[in-house]
Amino acid sequence: MALAPCFVSFAAIVFISSFITSLLLPSAYPLDLNATILPIFHVDLLEFSLNLEYLEADFFFITNGVILQFGYQEVGHIKEIKNVVRGFPRPQLDLSASTFAKVIDQAIDSPLQPPFNPYANNVSFLIAAYLIPYLFSITSKKLVTGLLGIESGQDVVIRALLYPLRLAKVPPYDIDVDEVTRRISSLRNTLGRAGSKDESLTVPVNEGGEGRVQGNVLAGDQFSVAYNRTPEEILKIVYGSGNESIPGGPHLPNGYH
Repeated sequence: MALAPCFVSFAAIVFISSFITSLLLPSAYPLDLNATILPIFHVDLLEFSLNLEYLEADFFFITNGVILQFGYQEVGHIKEIKNVVRGFPRPQLDLSASTFAKVIDQAIDSPLQPPFNPYANNVSFLIAAYLIPYLFSITSKKLVTGLLGIESGQDVVIRALLYPLRLAKVPPYDIDVDEVTRRISSLRNTLGRAGSKDESLTVPVNEGGEGRVQGNVLAGDQFSVAYNRTPEEILKIVYGSGNESIPGGPHLPNGYH
């Protein structure tokens, strides 16, 4: 995976990624009047998920190769969600290096020097991709099952790309990839306040598949079943405060729609 050339400024990269997203997304979407009417609760959850889809789309368009494919997939998700619910325009996003640095500092529980920069190298970018939350709750079964298939697949690819690097240092720090992902997962568990539902690239052997392996490319519970989160848990994590009642979030400065 190669990042954009270093002589291109971050502002230019974000502008280009946002411009691509806007070109691919029409300004209006026809609602499928023949579709099953969704309860208001389901509509709210789908529209909340739409915030994360916009975030992922813009972030993934910053690079190329495998991750760029994810960007186009996220555009498809946005279109499909907007075929079911009315949705809203792209919210203001903050994908600056300083925003990622704040979250990593929170996970590490110490300010890194120099500040973490996801755009400095491939390893750091993959760490940032690991940081972007893959947090969906069950709403419209048909739609969300399809979305979850792709979203979980993206998560596995990112984890699989990071796994061979797990013992490598995250440049320029004296901390390895496995430790950083462990700290990020621990932070999400702390913010979610619902026990352990997020795991790093490796776990103690007794917590791995059938208590036999330390590798953990596919995270799951004691029966290797995927974890599920409630909407309240998701809000606690994406708001970054551990409180679902306080709107906002590190990457959406004006809050979530």
